[in-house]
Amino acid sequence: VFPFVSVNQILLLLLVLTVCAILYNKVHQGPSALKSETVDLESPEEMEEEIPVVICAAAGRMGAAVAAISSIYSNTEANVLFYIVGLKTTIPHIRKWIENSKLKEIKFKVVEFNPMVLKGKIRQDASRPELLQPLNFVRFYLPLLIQKHEKVIYLDDDIIVQGDIQELFDTKLAPGHAAAFSDDCDLPSTHEMVRSVGMQNTYMGFLDYRKQAIRDLGISPSTCSFNPGVIVANMTEWKHQRITKQLEKWMQRNVEENLYSSTLGGGVATSPMLIVFHGKYSTINPMWHIRHLGWSPDSRYSEHFLQEAKLLHWNGRYKPWDYPSVHTDLWENWFIPDPSGKFKLTRPDS
Repeated sequence: VFPFVSVNQILLLLLVLTVCAILYNKVHQGPSALKSETVDLESPEEMEEEIPVVICAAAGRMGAAVAAISSIYSNTEANVLFYIVGLKTTIPHIRKWIENSKLKEIKFKVVEFNPMVLKGKIRQDASRPELLQPLNFVRFYLPLLIQKHEKVIYLDDDIIVQGDIQELFDTKLAPGHAAAFSDDCDLPSTHEMVRSVGMQNTYMGFLDYRKQAIRDLGISPSTCSFNPGVIVANMTEWKHQRITKQLEKWMQRNVEENLYSSTLGGGVATSPMLIVFHGKYSTINPMWHIRHLGWSPDSRYSEHFLQEAKLLHWNGRYKPWDYPSVHTDLWENWFIPDPSGKFKLTRPDS
């Protein structure tokens, strides 16, 4: 009898030890695995993908950045992190505007841009001085401003987003491409707008083909241009291809040889990108970048077309916070007044 009892006891003891071992593993190993997955996150519940969106807040047009941010935040459930880039003098203003308005709920980081990086790289041009503002060149330096993200969205401030920004973020970039842009020849409706206001949508409108350095590129002047006001960028490829260094090289060559100027179509920030990214970029869905709303105070798109659009861009001289301009109601839907009262809309009755 005794040997039989002792075997049972041994089996029971082994069973108890096995159960204890299983329970121990569940209690001690489970949280440690979770911990390693969330170590880089700000809080455990934020395990969903973060969408970094870069927008500049320039003096005199901060209301633009606020409206753009408001439209993005209001139209998505995605986990958006706004990188708001400004100069040292403007940062306190934009921070207060956000913290003292309904935008206080957004996730954001304020990043100071040092204009000294542009020293000796910008040719002074009096015809459109606003195009020489330092923040126009922030898009050249994305990897210096954004450290931890693989994929980044850059947006000009004179835009409104009517769709879910997640869709834009999901834009596929082909292998070897550091960025995606919108082609200037992509939508029939924009062709009509371009023709009606005489806007250039080829390389001829941006580069000076009388210069040998431009002709040596071997790019046909009739090649369709693209608009770098909306960019989906891959930071790994950008760094690998040394895109920032390439852009700086062409900026310096322009200072020395005047290869492009703001009297041409897109001024000084678009032209280097047209050169560096020629034939090496992916495309954005055309409805995610409806352009030229600021090109003329008289040319208008159909209301139905604009309602279908995911993103509206008032590129050109006629901005929706100024007067005259078109489709201002679509922009003003998302504008949040400045709590400090410094930024005011210009309206015919104001």
